[in-house]
Amino acid sequence: MHASRAKVLAGSSGQKLRQIRMDRWLYLMLVPGILYFVVFKYLPMWGVFLAFKDYQPFVGFWGSKWVGFKHFERFFTDPSFWHLLRNTFSIASYNLIFYFPLPIVLALMLNEVKNELFKRLAQTMIYVPHFFSWVVISGLSYILLTTEGGIVNELIQAAGGEKISFLLSKDWFRTIITSQIIWKETGWGTILFLAALSGVDPSLYEAARIDGAGRWRQLMHITLPAIRSTIVILLILRLGHFFELGFEQIYLMLNAMNREVGETFDTYIYTNGIQQGLFSYTTAVGLFNSFIGLILVVTANAIAKRFGEEGVY
Repeated sequence: MHASRAKVLAGSSGQKLRQIRMDRWLYLMLVPGILYFVVFKYLPMWGVFLAFKDYQPFVGFWGSKWVGFKHFERFFTDPSFWHLLRNTFSIASYNLIFYFPLPIVLALMLNEVKNELFKRLAQTMIYVPHFFSWVVISGLSYILLTTEGGIVNELIQAAGGEKISFLLSKDWFRTIITSQIIWKETGWGTILFLAALSGVDPSLYEAARIDGAGRWRQLMHITLPAIRSTIVILLILRLGHFFELGFEQIYLMLNAMNREVGETFDTYIYTNGIQQGLFSYTTAVGLFNSFIGLILVVTANAIAKRFGEEGVY
């Protein structure tokens, strides 16, 4: 009995080895992706231990004193904690509410375009802003919104209104940040949704038209259900980066007048970690930021599964 079982296992392992040998080039293509995640995702995770140490560059990582949750206690008792949490949550909520649905809407609109030449031209044009750096976009924002010759203010003045200090205003800061993200990333965000829409069976639309369904009913009963799982998965992944607003964009738009509403966890980590050398303290802040993202992903995934969706795991 044991001999036959061993023979079966040997035959199974041999078959697997032959399969791997046959598909060796496919496995070889996985190597760059695996190396990327190992080098840039998994190895840097050792740096998380800095949050529990009093890191001194001259002593080194292993020689620095272990202090436990000291830096977390300092951060949570800091008067700026609630201020940073409020600012980060507000801007992140703006992005989620106003930006996330737009790629879906735009993808649905492009899917209805029948002229292939116009459709491809439109897709190309809306993809272009994604490749602009935040430095370029902040420069464009300055040209458009500055009170000294800014195009928007010149138009307001020409219409009989008074110039508005958009770049120095606390009330306009979050709107400007969200508008920049919408302009830059909406077109690029349509790619996955258009890919999902391309997989919808055309016969479903033909059957719906035969039954008398118009464009709106086809959209509600065929198109949206077809991409619902994609929407749910991308929403869950988006929640994982809920507090990661991007340092560069916020930092470039900050100034002394709007810092009260614009300072976020990302800019706080830079000013304290890089400029002041508080490496362990800001590592604790970053770890807290990541922990919130983990909680949001796990919660959203559980809710999605409860409603019958697949989720991300």
